[in-house]
Amino acid sequence: MYHYQCRGTCSTGIDLEIDDEGIITYCKFIKGCKGNTEGLARMVIGRKADEVAELLQGVPCQGTTSCPDQLSRAIRAYTA
Repeated sequence: MYHYQCRGTCSTGIDLEIDDEGIITYCKFIKGCKGNTEGLARMVIGRKADEVAELLQGVPCQGTTSCPDQLSRAIRAYTA
């Protein structure tokens, strides 16, 4: 299990697992807007991590980042 520390969002962290084929198998946001973060986490499970990271990169919310953008950063950190 990989834990990413979020910066600049209501969510404080993301727990993430990506399998050897690059598929997201687990995603859970710590804190944040429960409905939005739980929905986002459910939507990305089973999808290719690199595609999700590309799709969500740069999505703003309050300021220059968001929970989706932080997930993109978490994926990139995980796979680096």
